[in-house]
Amino acid sequence: MQKTLLTISVTLAALFSASNVSANEEAFTWTCQESKQFKTSGTVEKIRLTWESKTYDLDRQTSLPGSLRYKNPNSGFDLVVLGNKAMLFNIKAGVRLADFCQTAEMKAGKLPHLFAGTEPFVQN
Repeated sequence: MQKTLLTISVTLAALFSASNVSANEEAFTWTCQESKQFKTSGTVEKIRLTWESKTYDLDRQTSLPGSLRYKNPNSGFDLVVLGNKAMLFNIKAGVRLADFCQTAEMKAGKLPHLFAGTEPFVQN
């Protein structure tokens, strides 16, 4: 009996944590100039970036008001998100990988999903 209850408890805990992860792990596709594309998922503090079939974890950095910045010092990836576009850099190689990147929501005139729960972006 105790073994059955333990099995049920572990199964339920796994199901609930899997549903929380999938809710937080909604992937957003960003389309950029020159037919480039990447995906992001995660939270405002830490995102997972998928670029050219490879995945990188980027941490939020201090940035100017009205922008968000995410970096991974090991890979060199640096994502800068403004109200109407994002730019992806590789600071190790000193190159801009993608420019004028937007999600579908941004193309419709909405702020990037990463701005949810952050400081308000003031448009001029």
